[in-house]
Amino acid sequence: MKLPLANPRPDAREFVDILQGGQSAQRRVPLVEYLVDAAVMKPIVTGLLGRAWVDPGPDRASQAAHLDNVMAFWRGLGYDVVRFEAGLGFGENTLTAPDATAASGKRAWADEHLGRIRTREDFERYPWPRVEDFDFFPFEYLDRNLPDGMGLVSCHAAGVFEHLSWIMSTEGLCFALIDDPPLVRDVADRIGALLEGFYRNLLGLRRLIAVFPGDDMGFRTGTLIAPADLREIVLPWHAKYAAMAHSRGLPYWLHSCGNLAAIMDDLIATVKIDGKHSFEDAILPAEDFQARYGSRIAVLGGVDLNILAAGSEDDVRQRTRTLIETCGPRGRYAVGSGNSIPSYVPVANYLAMVGQALDMR
Repeated sequence: MKLPLANPRPDAREFVDILQGGQSAQRRVPLVEYLVDAAVMKPIVTGLLGRAWVDPGPDRASQAAHLDNVMAFWRGLGYDVVRFEAGLGFGENTLTAPDATAASGKRAWADEHLGRIRTREDFERYPWPRVEDFDFFPFEYLDRNLPDGMGLVSCHAAGVFEHLSWIMSTEGLCFALIDDPPLVRDVADRIGALLEGFYRNLLGLRRLIAVFPGDDMGFRTGTLIAPADLREIVLPWHAKYAAMAHSRGLPYWLHSCGNLAAIMDDLIATVKIDGKHSFEDAILPAEDFQARYGSRIAVLGGVDLNILAAGSEDDVRQRTRTLIETCGPRGRYAVGSGNSIPSYVPVANYLAMVGQALDMR
């Protein structure tokens, strides 16, 4: 398959129908992706698409030019949808380290030990963002300018649990669940209410065809906090957002890393997610997850990040073929990475996955 496609024919309606188990369910296996890092997207946009890369700045012109490249990228590589996320500016402590693969030359992550909110006084002083101050221009620009046939798949960047564990820190959250549960509840509810306001704006977009948030709640062997705490504090907010999406006739797909076996039935039966993304072969390969849950929800992605990052192009193609041949005939499946396409995934490996998927249509 020669990339980019000379004559893409995206069909967002069919894409959703496939994943919702409609009449198109076994017509083809579409591509899906959660995130593609700019370090991977940029050489494809400039090299394969022949476009000038533009980093988004504070001005509308650079933002629009960047978004034009984003749309050209998703369309040119054979996707039916553009996935885009941005979020409110929650203040969170981060750590950084050098990273040669990142465009900035460094990588940041949440401080797991020291949070911004540790006491009730911290909660009262915390500078909570306001939905009214958020600039929805990128979402609105995409909504107005999507190529024919494409749909928009969007969400708030990061979910209630992620922001909760970043604002309080993972360590601080665990202590507070024992020492001050009301504080944890209040922090989570403040985050949840802000995200609810964000989604009310997002759901007004005309060409939005699915809500696809991320909220990592697990690690290799279990959930990051007790399942009972997730059921009480976090999952009701996801249920609310899912209900909001469903009220507009849109599916609610969830990206969440880690071993979520303890809460998977809650996510399906109570939250009412329509699909699951983020799979790691060492936890539960996507085809095994589909065998267990595929009659109830869609399965998105599954090409393990270890293969994408450290395997050969042939390894990537073989794993992609196996997933398409195994999961495709069962229906409600879209192929893509098991997690995302970070900066350290070789561009050639990413294109090997996409090209293999397109070759098998």
